[in-house]
Amino acid sequence: MLKNSCFAIFLLLLLSVDSWGQLPGFFMKEDKRKVILPFYASNSLIIVPVSVNGNPPMNFLIDTGVRSNILFSKDLGDALGLEYTRRLNLMGADGSNEIMASVSPVNHFDLGPIEGVAQSLLVIEDNFLDLEAVVGVPIYGIIGYEFFKFNPVKINYDHERIDFYKTDKLGWKPLFFRKLDLEINQSKPYIQTKVKQKDGSTLDAKLLIDTGANHGLLLNRETTESITMPPLFIEAELGQSLGGLLYGYIGRVDWLKIGNFKQQEVLTSYPDETAFSYIIKNTGRLGSLGSEVLGRTRLILDYPNEKAYIKKGDAFYAPYEYDMSGLTVRKTPSDKKRFYIGDVRRGSPAGDAGILPFDEILSINKIPVLIWELSEVIKLLRSEEGRTIEIEVRRYFDEDLVRYEDFTYQFTLRKQI
Repeated sequence: MLKNSCFAIFLLLLLSVDSWGQLPGFFMKEDKRKVILPFYASNSLIIVPVSVNGNPPMNFLIDTGVRSNILFSKDLGDALGLEYTRRLNLMGADGSNEIMASVSPVNHFDLGPIEGVAQSLLVIEDNFLDLEAVVGVPIYGIIGYEFFKFNPVKINYDHERIDFYKTDKLGWKPLFFRKLDLEINQSKPYIQTKVKQKDGSTLDAKLLIDTGANHGLLLNRETTESITMPPLFIEAELGQSLGGLLYGYIGRVDWLKIGNFKQQEVLTSYPDETAFSYIIKNTGRLGSLGSEVLGRTRLILDYPNEKAYIKKGDAFYAPYEYDMSGLTVRKTPSDKKRFYIGDVRRGSPAGDAGILPFDEILSINKIPVLIWELSEVIKLLRSEEGRTIEIEVRRYFDEDLVRYEDFTYQFTLRKQI
């Protein structure tokens, strides 16, 4: 899970409006009813190339879960020639790690048919480029609320495209879509849902729509005593955020209902409480919907009119599967494609086979790692109970990576939740 995604980032301040007097926002370059913005989906996270101030394009996440645009590297910001006006002391999502950021108040973003005018950037001073290890491709920053605030946006995960509409050119109710009320609170979108838990109780749950988090359903237990843990769950690392790793538990709920659409046996994350839990409580939300759920839909977010529209995507009824190997696989952030074992769950098939953290993966089912994408590896390890997996690894015995030995392990995928 990013932020979880891969990304729950709590920022204490909104960035100031730029001093030039321009209206900050994202706009179509041509006067059309709509334009189409292709994106790359990795685990249903929305990744687009963005040119900042005329520099070569870099991958950014489109993320409804954050207010501000973020650049993950001060060194990169300096190389881009960004100008800074002040520094902020922020707090990471784990509530313990402080993060220093510089504010670059006036920037131009080029997304092809769309441009971001007078955009502020929070530039993280301690380089944070670890998302490549989780996502599998380099991610250099985040575009947040500004992308959505003036224009209805249709996200088509099946065809990996965004339809970016002129403010007043979206129909009252697009064909086959269900309309939902959308609450915009402190620049973030919320909808009302129903969740049936394993104990038989049903929650009326206000949830954050979080396109930048790669979980499915997330429930914050500290928000209400009505949230109960399922009888079957596992302890897990839930995601990477700017503040560090987030931990908690993974289980399932009986069903999740969004409008009239119901999904069964939805994987659900239950994060540990943090020092920032009071912020979540103050919003009135019980949790969030991440890309594992959103990626099964076609979703329209109409911030100006505070409406959302949803319909079933091609994968809407696909079963929710969690990793059946016990492995957390990571990509080494480098030009070369190298995967390694980030963690091994105790008592899991891979753990019982003898695979260890920090083993480098050389091949999977006799296919060299160069052929695999990280998303494909993750999909394989969730694919089918009873499937036999063979992994060849290289185990290093010194920090200089000079002494090593190669091993081959076999294990059988087994459901644990």
